Amino acid sequence: MNILTLQFLLEIIFGTVIFLHITKKNFWAVIAYGVQSLMIGIIFLNSFFETVNVYIGIMVLLTIIIKVILAPLFLTRLIKRHLAMFSVSTYLNTPLTLIIIAILTFIARSQKFAPLTNIIPANQALLSLALSAIFLSLFLIINRKGALSQIIGILSLENSIVVFAVFAGLEQSPALQIGIISNFFIWLIIATVFVSMIFKHFGSLDITTMKNLKD
Repeated sequence: MNILTLQFLLEIIFGTVIFLHITKKNFWAVIAYGVQSLMIGIIFLNSFFETVNVYIGIMVLLTIIIKVILAPLFLTRLIKRHLAMFSVSTYLNTPLTLIIIAILTFIARSQKFAPLTNIIPANQALLSLALSAIFLSLFLIINRKGALSQIIGILSLENSIVVFAVFAGLEQSPALQIGIISNFFIWLIIATVFVSMIFKHFGSLDITTMKNLKD
């Protein structure tokens, strides 16, 4: 797979992060996360074809099953169970959110982070996009008020970090990667239970309803 194709896949991932900021429905946010994870799976699949490593093949299979299929199903089930079709508002309105997105993207591509994005000079454009996705995912977690939206933000952050590591050539044991994906599935189940408890107790997934909690 050539560099232009990989850049196209990464641009889709970057685009899904932006979409997560502007969508007002949790359902579409879940779809965007599924598309994002599918792109990660394709990138891993490319690595498998290049190395023919059985562990990477297992990673591709687990990514597709857990991130592309099971995770969206879990999240969609949460939405239907709690009637959380519409996500709560963000702290910043849409124009301000887009301005922050532009600023964070500019910062990620600035010379300040050049030593990081030039780890592999041939992948400089890819690493800049991946770093931008990391920054935007962090901002998504901060800016959203809904617990479910924040969970999706965390999942998006994890995807962004993974893709940055891939293009930065950071070597990790395939067994470790498989363990991380398996732990991700366990974390997803715990998060599902946690969100259910929040909704049962507060009758809402808006975290601002918890501002009066005291020790």
